[in-house]
Amino acid sequence: MKRIRTNIAVALLLAVTVSSCSKEYLEKKPYNALPVEDAIQSEADLLIAVRGNYSGLRTIDLYGRTIPLLGDLMGDNTYQSVSNSNRYTQFNQFAQSIADGNALLMWSNAYSSILRSNNIINSNIQETPAIKTYKGEAYALRALIYFELIRFFAKPYTEAADAPGVPIVLNFNPTLKPGRNTVGEVYAQILADLNQAFSLLGDYFNSSRFSKLAVKALEARVQLSKGDKTAARAAALEVINSNSFTLVGADNYVAYWRNAAPLTNKLETLFEVSSDAVANLGFDALGNIYNQSGYGDFLCAPELFALYSETDVRRQLFEAGVRGGVPSIFVNKYVNIATDRDDTKVLRLSDVYLMAAEASVGTDDAAALSYLNAVATRRDPAFAGYSSSGNQLLEDILTERRKELAFEGQRFHDLNRLKRPITRSANAPAAARNIPYPFDKRILPIPQSEMDANPNMTQNGGY
Repeated sequence: MKRIRTNIAVALLLAVTVSSCSKEYLEKKPYNALPVEDAIQSEADLLIAVRGNYSGLRTIDLYGRTIPLLGDLMGDNTYQSVSNSNRYTQFNQFAQSIADGNALLMWSNAYSSILRSNNIINSNIQETPAIKTYKGEAYALRALIYFELIRFFAKPYTEAADAPGVPIVLNFNPTLKPGRNTVGEVYAQILADLNQAFSLLGDYFNSSRFSKLAVKALEARVQLSKGDKTAARAAALEVINSNSFTLVGADNYVAYWRNAAPLTNKLETLFEVSSDAVANLGFDALGNIYNQSGYGDFLCAPELFALYSETDVRRQLFEAGVRGGVPSIFVNKYVNIATDRDDTKVLRLSDVYLMAAEASVGTDDAAALSYLNAVATRRDPAFAGYSSSGNQLLEDILTERRKELAFEGQRFHDLNRLKRPITRSANAPAAARNIPYPFDKRILPIPQSEMDANPNMTQNGGY
């Protein structure tokens, strides 16, 4: 796989050593790169590799911007302003092509991250408690990235577990040209990696690194995406019943979002991708695509804003204004765009409660209501709580998920796993306001460069 080989070599500063020859002077190692066996020889080397792996998640087309943005833009939470910088225009129109640069870089950067994890996992160093933790983090990160790949580039598990997924690559092999594993096989690999991560990870460090409970939160999301409500509920309850993390309340909700630094107090955030005043994407950071002091291209759908009551604290993260001569609702969830940039939230305790609620519907509606109201009443102190059951309870949970996780990249994936149509704002392009399920462009294209380099690769339908 040409794109994978290139990214691994660059990302890890590794190189394939010169082929053996009878002349000793030809047997020289590259002066600007190291083979894997030389690059990772100690616990300290492994820690550097782990830090590099986390850092790689911050690239524009992973969690730096594209993954969280598309999760709302391709859903019904946001749309592109008429006054825009022409970023993600094809996605706003559901007209992305095989030459799309964001899809290409999401794919290539994801496999770069996977290969970083592989080199950490496969490193042959005498085991210490720290090394077990580093390898546990690598397993968790590999699972996370494969999960994002399978959700964007393949059909949902709930539609077709035997459909083409993405290639599973577990070792560095510069000659490999893998075909696509099935969706089911990729999910099995993700869950196997999460099990390994859970068995290896040690104590919680901070919100910018994976912990055991962050792994369980991700497992709940994966199982819910599969449609396995029993397994999703069990994983979510391991997090909730541990009483280790605390839901953020109405009194400190805005301050929570205004804080740009990783947390050590186990308040709400189980895992986030960290940026700071030095290590950040500058003007290309996620906040700038929403913030009116940045590009400000994407706005809150009025239908979403209307769901928040006047007393809902989440309403404070929006602002009414005018853009391009049109009344608009600005998204102020990410306001730290000058120095220390906002971290990208990936796993939050509120999401875990809402996953537990959804997974409990139909088997224990009372518990589902309890988990749902734990979030809803904290966000709106004037709200007495939901009292629904059955189908209406499920709809209330999904509405609360939309409100709580808005602009964190989950809405599109919720609609896909549930096989629901996407009804977008009247501000969206006319041809992209009602997206049925199924629809080819709800899946991203395999990049054309990957198709050209790998004869074993197959393209998604409609491209």
